[in-house]
Amino acid sequence: MTLPARFSLLAATVLVAVSCGPGTSAVPTGPSVDGGASFVVTSTAFEPGGAIPARFTCDGEDVSPNLAWAGAPAATGAFVLVVDDPDAGGFVHWIAYNLAGGASGSLPEDVRPSPGSPPQGTNDFGKVGWGGPCPPSGEHRYRFTLTALAEALPLSGTPRAAEVRDALGKATILATATLEGRYARP
Repeated sequence: MTLPARFSLLAATVLVAVSCGPGTSAVPTGPSVDGGASFVVTSTAFEPGGAIPARFTCDGEDVSPNLAWAGAPAATGAFVLVVDDPDAGGFVHWIAYNLAGGASGSLPEDVRPSPGSPPQGTNDFGKVGWGGPCPPSGEHRYRFTLTALAEALPLSGTPRAAEVRDALGKATILATATLEGRYARP
């Protein structure tokens, strides 16, 4: 499938951000493709660029933080969330895919793999769902990258990051937003 020129740049940006590019603490991504408001992702658990509390890490309860987003293009049919660590070669901590579309949405704290939760992929710890920050040394950055899509990805089960990235490369990406936090073990 060939993407229109305006989507090609967005697709390339998302794939770089999700796979290997340096993260930033900036949350807004600018105007959405349809000219709407800026697409942002936030959490009440930590400030953009701020420290992620130990509660959400391997040193605490290892539960996922709450997330909320707003300003996505009105035509958004689904969202994909990938949380990775750019300081560990893009190590993936969480994949949630085919989240309900719309201009805004949220995920509660402590999302677990269950029949009532959104579809989740297999993280680089080899488990399904959230695997919190657990850097071997020093402070690491953690990117929560939310991608707005025209329609749901043709995925099922518990895909790994490579499968999600491949599907994103074929999808119509409308916008992306990133929230970054950091964590250093005590």
